[in-house]
Amino acid sequence: MFTSKFDIGANFIQKLCDFYVPSPLRISSINPFSLASGSLCVKQRELFHNSDMLDISWHKGLYDSNILIGYRYPKPICLGQHSLTIQHLISPEVGIHGVPMNNFSQSVSQGLRLSKLSIGLDFNEPSTSNWSTSTGVYFKHNRFSNDSGRSISRDLDGFPLTCSGEPYDNMIVINQKTQFEDVNDHSFTHFSLQMEQGIPLQPNLLTFNRFKFFASKGVKLGPTVLSSWLSGGSIVGSIAPHQAFAIGGPNSVRGYGEGAVGSGQSYLASKTELAIPLNKKLEGVFFLDCGSDLNSSHRVPGNPGHRHGKPGSGYGIGCGIRFKTKLAQIKFDYAINAFHQRSLYFGISNLVL
Repeated sequence: MFTSKFDIGANFIQKLCDFYVPSPLRISSINPFSLASGSLCVKQRELFHNSDMLDISWHKGLYDSNILIGYRYPKPICLGQHSLTIQHLISPEVGIHGVPMNNFSQSVSQGLRLSKLSIGLDFNEPSTSNWSTSTGVYFKHNRFSNDSGRSISRDLDGFPLTCSGEPYDNMIVINQKTQFEDVNDHSFTHFSLQMEQGIPLQPNLLTFNRFKFFASKGVKLGPTVLSSWLSGGSIVGSIAPHQAFAIGGPNSVRGYGEGAVGSGQSYLASKTELAIPLNKKLEGVFFLDCGSDLNSSHRVPGNPGHRHGKPGSGYGIGCGIRFKTKLAQIKFDYAINAFHQRSLYFGISNLVL
């Protein structure tokens, strides 16, 4: 006896709106239904063994696509859990090579598309108290192409996009992640540390060491909640431009476009939010975001951050609304960056902190 789950969804709204907005560059013969985006999710339990899980998800956005296949084979709690993951992601590369516009509030693509293929095995060690550790081995293949799909190895300024000089970089990576989490009625604490080591089994594989940390703390002050997040990282070795850290955007420093603050070999970013409940489902927030590439932009090959005029550091201040439902949290944020440019963000999250 097994159970399975099948979900499928389609989104015509955004593309249909784009289609009916007049534009001198739009071709009138375009079929609006061909501009739809959608998603597919399949979950299959007990495919080969008791309690195993096959998870397949596919998403097609306006300019990106993501296919994820995961197979989890659980073992006794004392032995941990094994899983196999295959992922193929295609998206415009704007975080590193995007050009900031409108006082850094937007990032415009230069016609570069990044394709990422990842195949890996993960081992989750048995959890102890509030700590958990996972170790994985991955093969990663990153390839660049232009909007027409042709493989390219250099950007519009003639600088290499990869470390190998070819349109692609290959790497074998050992990944270890350690997490701590503690949640109660009055506060929450979260910390994670991720280490990646590129293994040079062959001369054409990248050799590097990359680490990234994330820490958050939230405390209740009467009816309000004060929360802070701090993240940072650095990379050494045979670094390629696509491995750099992109600072700026709704998940980094609000008020800036994706990667519009900086593109560095190292980075440090922080967020602080004060949430004030308005009723059972609605709350208002005030926030301050900051980020910096720690003056490491010049260490990225080709120095794309400097060439595109990114400031290297910045802050965003603003306010927002959070509307909680049984299925998700709907978010609206209004931010002003250091250049007094205003931005509005909208998001939906199934994680409510």
